Amino acid sequence: MKRLIAASAAVVILANWAHAQEVKVGVSLPYTGVAAEIAQQMDRGLELYLKLNADKIKPYKITLIKRDTKDPAGANAKLALQELLTQDNADIVTGWVYSPNAIAIAPIVTAGKKLAIIMNAGTAHITNLSPYYVRVSFSMWHAGFAMGEAAAKILKAKTAAVGYTDFPPGKDSLNAFKRGFEANGGKVIDEIPMGGAGAVPDFTPFFQRVKDQKPDVFFVFIPSGDHAAAVAKTYGALNMRQANIRLIGPGDVTVDNKLQDMGAAAVGIITMHHYNADLDNPENKRFVAAWKKEYGADTTPDFTSVGAYDGMAAIVHVVQTLKGKIVTDKAIDALKGWKFSSPRGPIMIDPVTRDIVMNEYLSEVATGPDGKLHQKVIGTIVNVKDPCKELKIGPCASN
Repeated sequence: MKRLIAASAAVVILANWAHAQEVKVGVSLPYTGVAAEIAQQMDRGLELYLKLNADKIKPYKITLIKRDTKDPAGANAKLALQELLTQDNADIVTGWVYSPNAIAIAPIVTAGKKLAIIMNAGTAHITNLSPYYVRVSFSMWHAGFAMGEAAAKILKAKTAAVGYTDFPPGKDSLNAFKRGFEANGGKVIDEIPMGGAGAVPDFTPFFQRVKDQKPDVFFVFIPSGDHAAAVAKTYGALNMRQANIRLIGPGDVTVDNKLQDMGAAAVGIITMHHYNADLDNPENKRFVAAWKKEYGADTTPDFTSVGAYDGMAAIVHVVQTLKGKIVTDKAIDALKGWKFSSPRGPIMIDPVTRDIVMNEYLSEVATGPDGKLHQKVIGTIVNVKDPCKELKIGPCASN
C-alpha cells in the first residue's frame, strides 16, 4: 500500500511538473487585412525574442497560439479572444494592433481573468478598462503631448494644423498634441479627420486644405504601415515643404520599414517617438543586426516589432517569476515595477497605471552617408509616464 501511495504521489508530482513546462500564450493580431504587414512585424518581434533568449526561457516551453483579428471593428477581436480563452485555454493573452479592438474586448478580458499584455494599441485610457491589462507599447499621449511641447519650444511654431485618422488613437493624438502645443503658446488652427484605419484614403484634399491655410507645422497621426508611405508621398507631391509647412508627428509617420520607400519627401520630417531603428544603444544594435540576419538584409524592425519583442520579454519574466504556473494576480504583480533594457532604451511598467514608462526621442529624417534615409535623434526626454494619466484627463482620470 505504501508503495502504491508513493507511486501515486510521484505521478501527481510528474503531472504538475509537466504542466509547468508549457505556458500557452494567445496572440491576437490582424494577420489579414490592411494591417497584415504590421502583424508580421509584431510576429517577428515575438519570435526573435524567443530565439535570442532561449536560455532565459528554460526549463519552460512557451507555445504561441495565434488568432486573426482581421480589422478594427471589434467583432473579430472578440471572437478571437473568446476562442483563445475557452477553446485553447491560454494562460496569458497578448497582441492587439488596433485600439478599438482592445477597447471592445476589455469586458471579456475582465471576465476571463487572464493577464492581457497590450503590445501596440495606444489609446490612453485602455488600461483603465480592465484590471488585467498591462501595456508594453505606448499611449498616444507619450509622443503627442511631447511633440506639442517640442513644436512650440524647440521648433518655435506659432500655428499648427492637425490631420488624424478618425478612430480612438487619432482623437487621442489630436488632443495630446493640442494640449501640449497650446499650453506653450501655440495655436491649432484646424483639426481634420482623414478617413478611418481600415483603408488608406487619398490624403490629397486634406493636405491641400492645410497648404491653403499655411500653418507653421502640420501634425499628422496615421496608423503606421501603408498610411505612412501615403502621407510622405502626398506631402511631397503638393510641395508643402517648399511652402514652409513642416510635417511633424509621432513615429508612425516615419515608420522604419516604410522609410526607404518615402524618398526625398521624407527628408526633414520631425517626429517624437520611443523607437526608431537608428537608435544608438547596444541593445538596439544587437536587435537590428539579429533581425536582418534572421529576416533579410533589406528588412527593418519598427516600433511595432519592438512592442512585441518587449511584450515577450515581459511574458518570459512572468513565467520565470511564477515558475511556469500562471496565477493571474501574481502575474500582474510580477510586472508592476518591472524594468527591462529594451532596444528602445530602459523601460518600466508603472505599478499604479500598469502602463509603460520610457524615453521619448525627437528625431529628424536625413540622408546618411550610405545614401539611405535615417532618423537622427536631436533631443531626448527620459522616463516619460503617460501624460494623460499624469494630468488626469477625461477617462484617464478613472484609474
